[in-house]
Amino acid sequence: METHDSPPLAVRPQAVPDHPDEGKTLLQRAVSSCVYLFERVMPDPFVIVILLTAMVACLALVFAPKGTPEVILTGWYKGIFGIFTFAFQMVLVLVTGYALASAPLIKSGLRSASKLAVGPVSAVLLVFGVGAVATFLNWGFGLVVGALLSKQVARQVRVDFAWLVAAAYSSWVLWAFTGMSSSIALSIASPGNPLNIVEQHTHSAVPLAHTVFAGWNLLAGIAAMVLIPVVFILMRPADKDVIAADSALLEAEDKKVDDTADSRAGTFAGRLERSRTCALLFVLAGVGYLAIQWTRHGVSLDINTVIFIFLLAGLCLHGSPRRYVGAVTEAAKVTGPMLLQYPFYGGIMGIMSATALDETVAHAYIHVASSTTLPFLSYLASGVITLFIPSGGGHWAVQGPFTIPAAMQLGASLPGTSMAIAAGEMAGSLLQPFWAIPVVAIAGVGVQRVLGFTLVIFLTAGSLLGFVYLFVVPVWAGT
Repeated sequence: METHDSPPLAVRPQAVPDHPDEGKTLLQRAVSSCVYLFERVMPDPFVIVILLTAMVACLALVFAPKGTPEVILTGWYKGIFGIFTFAFQMVLVLVTGYALASAPLIKSGLRSASKLAVGPVSAVLLVFGVGAVATFLNWGFGLVVGALLSKQVARQVRVDFAWLVAAAYSSWVLWAFTGMSSSIALSIASPGNPLNIVEQHTHSAVPLAHTVFAGWNLLAGIAAMVLIPVVFILMRPADKDVIAADSALLEAEDKKVDDTADSRAGTFAGRLERSRTCALLFVLAGVGYLAIQWTRHGVSLDINTVIFIFLLAGLCLHGSPRRYVGAVTEAAKVTGPMLLQYPFYGGIMGIMSATALDETVAHAYIHVASSTTLPFLSYLASGVITLFIPSGGGHWAVQGPFTIPAAMQLGASLPGTSMAIAAGEMAGSLLQPFWAIPVVAIAGVGVQRVLGFTLVIFLTAGSLLGFVYLFVVPVWAGT
């Protein structure tokens, strides 16, 4: 599979459409302009992270209390290597999720579901809906399922492929504040969690019933899930501007080497590699461990447990070590950009932390907030910070320590303010190419064109969420 900065494998190489805007709606003309801007002006995401690093270093040098060249460079270096554990965990979430989604049973289900798409409108509704459901269960699984379903749908419906993938990605970003795997919601719901900043100040955790499943949050999530597909339908590219996927190339991508062609098929080693018993022993051992831990300590999920569950489920559904290794090998091909960019984002976090630039940024909006405006201002600040720190956990570690004390001092809603940060992360992710990279790598389409569509979702859904946190949350969630 080619990388995102090369002509996508799944799309026929062709020039960017250059048609007059006659017959297009105002929204379609706006989207065409956005797509043109991102395709022609926006550089590769790796270039973006280098520029972001330079910009953060300059801001730290000018505004940060400890912004000396030595502190900046030291923080940058430590940050690069300090994020390695988390980076590998994120890569494993993607790899195990990809492997699970590519299991025969899951792929068969996606193929069956793709038959429900009979035209562009039903295609985008299907991809968005299935992606949202998968994402609600777990963000890693939803990230992969949305991209794979887009490829299945594109085989039978002539539709702009980037538009379809953008819908899948837009359904995925809802996980930040509506999904059960929301990093911030799980952090403040877990007693003793190092990132449970609310507990550190109040000595009590915030259950998911007050965040993910709170009435105001469900209302915001449902409203976003209705609005986003409608906007996608309205901004569907005109027929003459459609850049469709090549179904023949998509079919070629999914062809696997037949196990029977292996020269080791009849050997002892070959039989072990294909042994369902061997895979089952590993799965049973893993299930036994989880059963013991959950019986003694209660059911709990963290990043390691999620990875472990995906590993067990993937191996179980693939049925043999050989098939699973093949699936993981395919999945690993799309992790290159993540492995390259994560350390640089860690460097940015290191600069902000070492120089106290994070404190300067956070306090800038705290001083002008009130109990009713803090959730909204936290939402706005979160969207900006996400452009620099796309990691939910890292984001919360930077913004949470200053926002929660401010909420307590001002008497603002702690759950509402916390989830405002999660919602801002969601909105910012629609502009931040970091999490879009694995999606477009799996789908085989250019990230710039996809972000041209998600920019419109950022403006519309972002405005909706801003309204919710400015007017609804202060009244519904209380102060």
